Amino acid sequence: MEHLEHVAATVAVFTDRDESIDFLTDTENEKVSMIVSGALGQHIIPVIQECPQLVSIYIFCDNPLIHERWAKTIAKVKGVYTEIDSICEALRIDRENCDRALISISFNRLDPLFMYTQLLKEALLDIEDDDAKSIKELAEYCRLQDSASPKTIEMIEREYRNHSPIWWYTGPYFIYSMLNCGLRLMNVDIILKMGFFIRHLHNHITELHREQQGRMPTKFQVFRGQGLPVEDFEKIKKTKGGLMSFNNFLSTSRNRDISFKKFARPATKNPTSVGILFVMNIDTAICTKSSTPFAEVSKVGYYNDKEEEILFSTHTIFRIDRIERIPDEHTDRLWQVNLTLAGNQDDDFNKLTAHLREEISGETGWARLGSILIKLGEPAKAEHLYQILLEKASTDKQRSDYNRQLGSVYYWMGEYSKALLYYGRDLEISQKALPPNHPDLATSYLNIGSVYYSTREYSKALSSYERSLEIKKIALPPNHPSLASSYNNSGMVYINMGEYSKALSSYERSLEIRKIALPPNHPDFAQSYNNLGAVYDKMGEYSKALSNYEKAQEIWKKSLPPTHPHIALVKRNIEIVKKKV
Repeated sequence: MEHLEHVAATVAVFTDRDESIDFLTDTENEKVSMIVSGALGQHIIPVIQECPQLVSIYIFCDNPLIHERWAKTIAKVKGVYTEIDSICEALRIDRENCDRALISISFNRLDPLFMYTQLLKEALLDIEDDDAKSIKELAEYCRLQDSASPKTIEMIEREYRNHSPIWWYTGPYFIYSMLNCGLRLMNVDIILKMGFFIRHLHNHITELHREQQGRMPTKFQVFRGQGLPVEDFEKIKKTKGGLMSFNNFLSTSRNRDISFKKFARPATKNPTSVGILFVMNIDTAICTKSSTPFAEVSKVGYYNDKEEEILFSTHTIFRIDRIERIPDEHTDRLWQVNLTLAGNQDDDFNKLTAHLREEISGETGWARLGSILIKLGEPAKAEHLYQILLEKASTDKQRSDYNRQLGSVYYWMGEYSKALLYYGRDLEISQKALPPNHPDLATSYLNIGSVYYSTREYSKALSSYERSLEIKKIALPPNHPSLASSYNNSGMVYINMGEYSKALSSYERSLEIRKIALPPNHPDFAQSYNNLGAVYDKMGEYSKALSNYEKAQEIWKKSLPPTHPHIALVKRNIEIVKKKV
């Protein structure tokens, strides 16, 4: 039992056949592996083998020859074993295979998920936490989620400082699976709870990278075996010659056989997956230029020297060089994909990321994290974070900033009375603390105007927008992007007041400034084009409306996560105007 609890999040033991079937059928959102005796397995497996939540079965018996013949006919049976240690090792490898198949991969450098997870990681790395408190909060979160055995959670609480971050990450615990799941799904709850560990792990890899730099060859190969969903493999084939990125921490090995036999080949047992052996060519000079730390962790990892593991930090970028089938008499779903480590070579991507980074610069790590959550369309999670920060605020500047951010959160959530309350508090603090033409006051008036606009109090909205614009014209350069926001917002008021020519003039002025001030593919361009589409639609110029909506859609797809509400909005606008053309 103790061995199994190190490998599995939850271990349930049954002596009654019907109870075990009930447990399996009642389990909805988790994957289940079953260990069963040979004698009982013959009777129970035919009943349960079609259950989608059951992913693997291990036969445990004294006489394998009796059971191997019938067990071979059932795809989910991974093997017949006489020792529990062998089952634990097989279970560990299968679980790691499953985790590897779910790692987050982007097949386009301009994938917004890559960009935002990179900014999220940078914010997390800047946060200085109370580690003891963070460990306790992670443990409590895991208990509530039932995501690990109580013994493992207690062990992490008690012994976290006794081992290195790499030891925990490479060990048979829930940390590897949970962290990769959080980064793959952009599960902000998990990322927040594990932020301290992401920081510790990245810093540990960076520290080892510095120590090992002199001993590493300048060029070498590493390997990674894993399963990949068929649709993702098709994306790789279409991206040949292009770039792909791993958004998680990336485990690789110097040993080709281990990567192939333990991970690539077994992945073909899943009928919806392709077994992939990645062959990665590494140039340490590129690693240094692109700030991609990696380290040999065989001496500090949980399994010591077994897998000759090289561990990369997150957001490693590769060019796809060659894709070829690996001949195998048992399957035609084994492929080798040759990759070469690439640097940050996409100018548009780098400019956009740099500009978004600049927009949230000057804030603490936690506050930047909140800004990113808002940009990701996760206002409820940002609200929770900013309420905590507001309680801890000790200066007028902090209180003003966090009230303003909470106003933005509630505005996003459509809770306009709360938004007005927090924006009002921000304005009140700023008026006392700042000179009358300070840019922060312009932002306060702009935000209040946005709330009035959303509640259809257009005269109040226009008054606030005009006050904001007056201050900005005094305080800012003539082509500052903040001026573009003011013109854009005035245009939104005019269109709703039926003054379409004034709206068009405001939107065009906003777009002119943005073309000078912002990098290509910035999401604010999409806002301009979407609004121009709306005013042309109102004026009955439907072909111009459609053209602008399509420009907005193209930019938002490149600069926002696919689930962001703006993408659904512009899609709906296009569908409506197409019926009018």
